[in-house]
This record gives sequence, C-alpha cells and structure tokens, in this order.
Amino acid sequence: MSVLESFQAAGLPEHIKAMSQQEMEERIWEIKRKLGPRLFMPGHYYQKDEVIQFADETGDSLQLAKTGAANNGAEYIVFCGVHFMAETADILSEANQTVLLPDLRAGCSMADMAEISQLEKAWKKLQGEFGDTITPLTYVNSTAAIKAFCGRNQGATLTSSNAENMLAWAFAQKERILFLPDQHLGRNTAYEMGIPLAKMAVWDPIRETLEWEGDAEQVRMILWKGHCSVHEKFTMDNVRQVKKENPDASVIVHPECMFDVVQAADAAGSTNKIIQTIREAPSGSTWAVGTEMNLVHRLMQEETDKTVYSLNPNMCPCLTMNRIDLPHLLWSLESISSPAPHHVIEVDPATKHEAWTALERMLQQ
Repeated sequence: MSVLESFQAAGLPEHIKAMSQQEMEERIWEIKRKLGPRLFMPGHYYQKDEVIQFADETGDSLQLAKTGAANNGAEYIVFCGVHFMAETADILSEANQTVLLPDLRAGCSMADMAEISQLEKAWKKLQGEFGDTITPLTYVNSTAAIKAFCGRNQGATLTSSNAENMLAWAFAQKERILFLPDQHLGRNTAYEMGIPLAKMAVWDPIRETLEWEGDAEQVRMILWKGHCSVHEKFTMDNVRQVKKENPDASVIVHPECMFDVVQAADAAGSTNKIIQTIREAPSGSTWAVGTEMNLVHRLMQEETDKTVYSLNPNMCPCLTMNRIDLPHLLWSLESISSPAPHHVIEVDPATKHEAWTALERMLQQ
C-alpha cells in the first residue's frame, strides 16, 4: 500500500490528505528541527522505512525499553511502534513527559491474547493446583495490566533478548514459571536451558484448562496459549523448501516461531541478534530469515554483499506495526503544538507503579 492509499482511516485532517509524500517528509523534518530536544522519537525495527528514517533511536523491545528508562529530558515521546510499546514508554517516563502513539489502531494481536480478567482466573486455579510455587513472567508484548499483575506477584517482564536470563532469575525465586503471553518464546527458551518438553504444560485461557497429562509435580513451565500471528506463519515446509532449493543457505528465525521451526533452523534469536548475525556473516553467504518483512527488506537493502530473503516467500509485514505511516506520524507531530495533543498514551498511576516494578526487575538483571 502506498502512502497516499493509507488515507482510509477517519480523522486525518484534509490538509494532510492533500500533501504528497515529499511534502509530508519535509514537514516532519521541519517539526523535528523546531522541537529539537523537546521531542524524542523511538522506532521499532519492524517499522516501515518511510517512518523509521525519522527515528532518534531504533531497536528491538529490550533496547527501546532501556532507552525509554534512560531518557528523561524530552517533553514529548512519539513512539513509532505499537500500543504496548507506547504504554511501556509511559510507565518508564517521568511525570513531565507525554507519550503519543501516532495511530491507536497499532496494537498487537499477541498482547490481546492475554487479558487481565483471564489471568486473574488462571492464577486462582493454578495457585489451587500448585500452591505458592509459581513466578509469573510476561513478555513485554503484553498490556500494562498484565505487567502490573506480574509486578505485584513477585514476577517480572522480559524480552526475546534477555529471556534466558529472566527465566534463570525466575527459577531462582520459585520452582515454576507462568509464562505469558507467547507460548513459543517460553517453550523455545526453556528447552534451550535444558528443560524437557515433558515438563512444560500449556494454559488455555479460553477453556480455562491446563493442557497436561502426568504428574503435576513435574511441571516446571506453564505456557500461556498465545502466539505471534506473524512468526507462526513460518513453517517446517518453508524450512524444507529452502534447504531443498539452496542447501548452502542458513536459516535464522525469531524464537517466537514454533518449536519445530526453531529446532530445524541454523540459528535463532531476538530481532537484534538476527541483525547482528547477518551483519557479521561472511560476504557471499545466504540467509533465509524468519521474522517480520519490513526488517527483512531492510536487511536485503543494507547487506548487499550477502543474499538475504524471507523464509516464507508469501509473507507480509506485521499489519499492526504498519498502521504507523507518514500521514499519521505527521498528524501526531502537528498536534503537539495544539492545546490537546491527540493519541496520548497514559497508564493510570496504580497500574503504572506495579508495571514499573516488573520492568525494573528485568532492567536490573
């Protein structure tokens, strides 16, 4: 979809609808120069090129969480990412800082798979089954309410970059972990740490049941039945096809992919690890990458001495990440000078405090 085709969303001012891509870009640079250090724009690696060019800091979830915690000077933080990222920025921000998300439709289907009411019901049942032996851990791809729950129940947050460290921390607290909301990241990380699949159960929040057969005392990992709608689309058929067509190609995937795909890949790791691995790879090497397409396309353009392509040839970019486009970014930036900036992300004080506790435990490790 081109920039000018993205005007379907209601609410964009007519003067922005009438602007060309070049005019919008020039206006955004003008606003950035005018606001100077009063404005900070972090951008996730999965953002479109048209947006990421304006980012003051790019990174994966862990990098941007650390950046948000360290940045206390900017008056406005315009987050080029999705809703849970903007929430996290607000949780880590100072009282004098305002966080904006250019398009409120930029959500995360994975985060939506764990609602606080579901978690509270699950926790009650699991406590009845296992007693006080569980530490809750949540991927940062979750709502502020889920993070707050983990904070007040001696748990923490994590990202794909530090998942192993955080699991080790949690196991040092108690003998079991409830891992939200992505079952694949939890399963893949725990398995790499030596925990067999036979000691992992799955909690189904819809049926409110534990998918498990055997002695409950053996359970170490309780995996929330959630997933990333992008990374689940990389399959064993994709891996087999790559290996058949190009035996010399290396397959590298994100740990949000399914277990069999991760096991079959030549390498697996966070977004940042994928980038660093390919950047440091020998010239002339070939890489089939199992992660979001905007990032894959960027690697294709940057790493021209290598062959880089998507593990799934029919893959499309993350639809919610792609909600942030030039028109909405410009609209958000222009609103800063108005009496009431729009799409402000503000977490209520009680939730913010408890979620901050969960994030702080992660950042201290």
